[in-house]
Amino acid sequence: MLRLAYLGVTNAFAMLRLLPMSNRDKDAEILALRHQISVLQRQLGSQKPPFHPSDRALLAALLHRLPLGVLRNVRLLVRPDTVLRWHRDLFNRRHAARSRPKRPGRPRTVHSIRVLVLRLTRENPSWGYRRVHGELVVPGIKVAASTVWEILHDAGIDPAPDRTATTWADFLRSQADALLACDFLETITLTGARMYVFAVIEHASRRIRILGATEHPSAGWVVQTARNLVMDLEDAGCRARLLIRDRDGKFPALFDTILRDAGIEVVLSGVRMPRMNSIMERWVQTCRRELLDRTLLWNRPHLLHALRKFEQFYTGTVRIRASRTPVRCICHPYRPWTRTG
Repeated sequence: MLRLAYLGVTNAFAMLRLLPMSNRDKDAEILALRHQISVLQRQLGSQKPPFHPSDRALLAALLHRLPLGVLRNVRLLVRPDTVLRWHRDLFNRRHAARSRPKRPGRPRTVHSIRVLVLRLTRENPSWGYRRVHGELVVPGIKVAASTVWEILHDAGIDPAPDRTATTWADFLRSQADALLACDFLETITLTGARMYVFAVIEHASRRIRILGATEHPSAGWVVQTARNLVMDLEDAGCRARLLIRDRDGKFPALFDTILRDAGIEVVLSGVRMPRMNSIMERWVQTCRRELLDRTLLWNRPHLLHALRKFEQFYTGTVRIRASRTPVRCICHPYRPWTRTG
């Protein structure tokens, strides 16, 4: 812009200098200038002289009023069509600059529409962004479906299928007070006997119950542990309604029947999905690391005695943790605290 202003001022003074000159002097100067242009073109050859944007703007402003026939007879370093193209580009850029919006991008969505979209989504969890867009069109609110999607995305709201679906973590979080989990734990004594320990844990209080240990977990033994579990829950006043177990073949059909008669429904975990019974699996890992891997077990009575002591230790530690500042557990995020060893 400074260069263009400088050229405009110098040419204005040049025009003032031409006023006192006679026509004969002007013709002589024109001939001299045409000759100099011819010499310059001969020296350049096939090369094109560089023109700055200010030079193009000045030439376009001076020569665009001349007819094309007259302009073709003028001695120029460029073709007359080029000068006219410079003039058209100059006006196009000027029009584009005036037409450019002051605030780039799409216009902002009205705050009231944003609040209404979030309210419709909150009150109707099964509605997707297209359904919400259709409901907004009914009262005459003009907003695009993509805008509705952006509002939900910015607010951190998941799509309708993910919003209405219940995950396993949500199920555990909502039913923690009525959930039990059980599993078998294997260990080997010094005599080489393989012992099977049956344990049950409460999701809400993390109360662990060691119901027995045996070398041969027969169907009768497992059924008797189920009866013992029902009696223990009745004595403790526990109102459990669901029990999570895996698909181990050690559980007979009568095991589920006894629990069902007591008002406890059995929920089977998926095949090779230990995370569905993560609370029990976490306790088994803790028991192995803190007790079984560090203790020499002579026989079944010794194993039961060690497990009873560990049960008391584990329950007492859990109660201490519950009375202190909550500690978030990575394995089970829906519980504020848990036994981590």
